[in-house]
Amino acid sequence: MAITRRPPGSLLGERRLGSRLYELDVASDAVGRTVKVRLLVPEGWSREADRTWPLLYLFHGGADDHRSWTRGTDVERLSARHGVIVAMPDGGVAGGYTNWWNFGRPGGPAWETFHLHELGGLLRQAYRAGEAQAVAGVSGGGYGALIYAARNPGRFRYAAAFSSPCTIRSPVVSTALLLATWRVGKVNPLRMWGVPVVHDRVWRSFDPTCMAEGLRGTGLYLSAGTGRRGPLDPPDDPIDHAAGAEPIVRRTVPRFLRRLRGLGIPATVHLYDRGTHSWPYWNRELHHAWPLIMEALGPDRPPDRAPD
Repeated sequence: MAITRRPPGSLLGERRLGSRLYELDVASDAVGRTVKVRLLVPEGWSREADRTWPLLYLFHGGADDHRSWTRGTDVERLSARHGVIVAMPDGGVAGGYTNWWNFGRPGGPAWETFHLHELGGLLRQAYRAGEAQAVAGVSGGGYGALIYAARNPGRFRYAAAFSSPCTIRSPVVSTALLLATWRVGKVNPLRMWGVPVVHDRVWRSFDPTCMAEGLRGTGLYLSAGTGRRGPLDPPDDPIDHAAGAEPIVRRTVPRFLRRLRGLGIPATVHLYDRGTHSWPYWNRELHHAWPLIMEALGPDRPPDRAPD
């Protein structure tokens, strides 16, 4: 009996969770398993339409999943009046938003390949996503937004990073990333980019500050707090285990901004004195960045047609 093989990025299942919200099961050769994606479609959307809609990727942080944006923000309400498709894919609990190096040997996971090629192809083919695209993320997902945009110049019109590391090569950040990947992912973290300093060529190729030239022409929004409790932190809430991440990522921003300024690349920046590594602040920052992202994506319009 012949075995039917599905192409990578094939849709295995689709469930409707609301009037505009879907959850997809997507087959991925790059990751080596089925990956879940939440998808918000705009009012008036139809998979049979003869037009396309702009696409916004939203990436979650470490130790989280594809449900985080609809759980932690009001993105469903915020996007209701805008003609944009919002894709919220899983990125693995410690996937790193990267194609793992594996010390130069073949193997996965290859999250960049999944998000931008397998999933991206599916969204264009089956969900009428257009060429106008933007990307945003929180914490490690914001790193993903920056590095995907930098490694794929011209792919995204806008990239927003909320409480996200802007470099992975400082001793503090690299140590924190490796320890978090080992603790949360239960895998050898050195498979991701190799040994710091020893395999610096690989680390540089996945470092937003080193790859900043690729952000030319992409609109940028960066924000971070200090980790001190602020107005959106309930006073009786216990200290979260991620509390220490905010001051770490905050310290990566100035060097990144100096690099951008040296390259003549503008960015909108919101550095606030009080605020923790948590969703209330990220929801606020999403609202701040949203009009800039929508302006960059431009008005939704039908695709160009060949003359009759």
